[in-house]
Amino acid sequence: MAATSPITGTLSADLRQVTQPVHDQLNRSSYVAALLDGVLPLDGYTLLAEQYVAIYTALEAAGDALAGDPLAGPFVIDGLRRVPALHADLDALGGGVPRVLPATTAYVQRLREVAADPALFVAHHYTRYLGDLAGGQVIGKVLGRTYGIEGPGRLFYDFSELGSPPRFRTHYRALLDDTPWTLVERERLLAEAVRAFELNHAMFEQMAEEVGLAQPLAS
Repeated sequence: MAATSPITGTLSADLRQVTQPVHDQLNRSSYVAALLDGVLPLDGYTLLAEQYVAIYTALEAAGDALAGDPLAGPFVIDGLRRVPALHADLDALGGGVPRVLPATTAYVQRLREVAADPALFVAHHYTRYLGDLAGGQVIGKVLGRTYGIEGPGRLFYDFSELGSPPRFRTHYRALLDDTPWTLVERERLLAEAVRAFELNHAMFEQMAEEVGLAQPLAS
């Protein structure tokens, strides 16, 4: 897969540019709309947490393997780890054995395929964690407002160990821009970020079907 736009500036700016179309498509999904509108049943949110356990387990295992890599290593930050929080959340939500959907299995398989490739790993790292530190913070507030969940149940969205999320996002973008990627690595990273969003979107579409929201909600 090739990047959808030419490289025009900093890596962080280019990432935002090339992923914007699929990011907008994801935000229009019926599952996301139901969650943000407060009409998604709690079990529907628990289903998302179950998918995240599979995804972040694979992503963070890849990070552990690349911790000593000169390119990927600086992105492996302990305060970003989500797996312990996810397990605590599922315990609080009453989840049993996680239900892992086929689209999630495909997503995890791709994470395992790119686990040893610094540029492709960072593409997935960026897609997941920077999203958690931006729109994910909105979802965390929705969980409190809609379901009355405080503490366990919404720990996934608690990044207090990192300090201010906006400040950390600025730091993360600087890290992307300052890493000495080659031109080929940058192009591959951009293309993989688009693929990561596509895999995420497929997962949300399948979750929508699981909870009876097969069609996008009317705007």
